[in-house]
Amino acid sequence: MQQYSGYIFDLDGTIYLGNEAIDGAVDTINYLLGLGKKVLFLTNKTIESRQHYCRKLTSLGIPVQLNAILSPSVVTVHYLKRNHPQAKVYVIGEDILKRELSEQGILFADKPEETDVIVISWDREFHYSHLNFAYKAIKRGAAVIATHPDRTCPMPGGDVPDCGGMIGAVEGTTGMKVDIIMGKPSLLTVEAALDVLQLEAKDCLMTGDRLETDIRMGNEAGMSTALVLTGVTRREDIGTSEIKPTYVLQSVHHIGSGRMIGSAE
Repeated sequence: MQQYSGYIFDLDGTIYLGNEAIDGAVDTINYLLGLGKKVLFLTNKTIESRQHYCRKLTSLGIPVQLNAILSPSVVTVHYLKRNHPQAKVYVIGEDILKRELSEQGILFADKPEETDVIVISWDREFHYSHLNFAYKAIKRGAAVIATHPDRTCPMPGGDVPDCGGMIGAVEGTTGMKVDIIMGKPSLLTVEAALDVLQLEAKDCLMTGDRLETDIRMGNEAGMSTALVLTGVTRREDIGTSEIKPTYVLQSVHHIGSGRMIGSAE
């Protein structure tokens, strides 16, 4: 599995859980960097900044630069500027996401009737007023996008509800589907990742703990994919899913000796 030029890694459930690195993850990443491989980290999480992830990875023993972190906030900014220039946006999301959008010149709406785009993200203080605002704006014709589709986020004490809950509330009340999703498994994220790496999809290995986001995205982009069993997905889930990874690994520690799907660990 060292034949690839680029290695793309999910973070939560793949490189670490909470504030603890997964066994072997630090050694694996530093080993790949020592071989001169290009490494990029993808997160669907929007409750922390990219600077936070740089500091966190560095503190765990993986020194990285800002351009090695790709988040939905980056993809969302690019999408809004390209497809909705000068649009007024209402964000269901936490302050860090709002700050990142504001710093990039995204305009915010104060009333449903002036809202052009609803951005749905993970918000641990999500409440009825958010839902009511979004409902009124969407009924008036506002476009609706989401930063990522994750239903849950793996944490040391167990999974917690993620952006999928906010998406479900909005779709359930409006009867309308989200127009487009920015983060994994969106090909918008793939395009951004390959642009950063300056590589073709066939030369990359996508590694993550979720079949429906990490592995689906890599497969659809034409990458090889490695599912790790340190996060959300369990081995028994593979048999019932239409999404099949190239490799199944107990953890990223096995990047150097990954076995094909279906073999014993």
